[in-house]
Amino acid sequence: MKAKVYITRRLPDRIIEKLEDQFEIRMWKEENVPVPREVLEREVTEIDGLFCLLTESIDKSLLDKAKNLKIVSNMAVGYNNIDIEAASQRGIMVTNTPGVLTETTADLTFALLLATARRIVESSDYLRGGKWETWSPMQLTGQDINGATLGIIGLGRIGEAVAKRAKGFDMNVLYYNRARKYEAEETLGITYYDFDDLLKESDFICIMTPYSPETKNLIDRDQLSKMKNNAILINTARGGIVNEEALYEALKSGRIWGAGLDVFVEEPVSLEHPLLTLPNVVALPHIGSASIKTRLRMAELAADNLIDALNNEIPKYLVNTGLVVSKEN
Repeated sequence: MKAKVYITRRLPDRIIEKLEDQFEIRMWKEENVPVPREVLEREVTEIDGLFCLLTESIDKSLLDKAKNLKIVSNMAVGYNNIDIEAASQRGIMVTNTPGVLTETTADLTFALLLATARRIVESSDYLRGGKWETWSPMQLTGQDINGATLGIIGLGRIGEAVAKRAKGFDMNVLYYNRARKYEAEETLGITYYDFDDLLKESDFICIMTPYSPETKNLIDRDQLSKMKNNAILINTARGGIVNEEALYEALKSGRIWGAGLDVFVEEPVSLEHPLLTLPNVVALPHIGSASIKTRLRMAELAADNLIDALNNEIPKYLVNTGLVVSKEN
């Protein structure tokens, strides 16, 4: 009898066909509408594998309903939508899709930095709104990127890729990380700073750290108060790392100059969100990894993780690795 798999969003045909070769597949067939919670709760009761996105909350109450579940395959690098501890307690493997979105997310991060600094979206709206009637010396002036100081918080693979791009603009690159990376300092020509000093010295600050209880509200009122008045904050990591209320206050008052955001605490973000009312905010709908090539590769990896787990092999990108160790012992 084939193992049963539920997919929480419509996937490209080639991914579905790959899974259908081995498993009995059920799928929420909408592409732009998340699976309703009640549907997910019903489906999870009998399945062996779950292929999900960040939009699904895989919490303890959902896992309690799963009778045969062996793996939750998350099509994302982050997995803060999944209760890892609850999954591990039930012997359920959790996997993710790291590595493949590094360059794509770094591209988007730098594009967001450029767009915010040079007021690209605001200027386009200005033209399309019929406001461009003349040229004036200080009209829609922004911040220079070339020669500016960039502070990167979290020097993982994406952080290093952003640093490489910044060097192409002759930026002075600082970084803060839990552990210093001496080799990266040498090869990339970047400088380690402690957290507070990085905030004080940087013209641009890119959040590149994963979300965790330790990084929740990492950027709050105190941290924003240490930044330059001309500072621009970029977050393409996860919502919740930046306190959105504090950021709104800092931007509204002119404490900092601007922000570029691809992520929010609550997604999709409400059109009533205060940050969306500010002209010095460039806001995007969580498209950091949204290139055709990268999203297809992420889906492939998530499918491969699922296939490995349901064929009694250890998936390549297992998050709760301690689960395998305990099983082997």
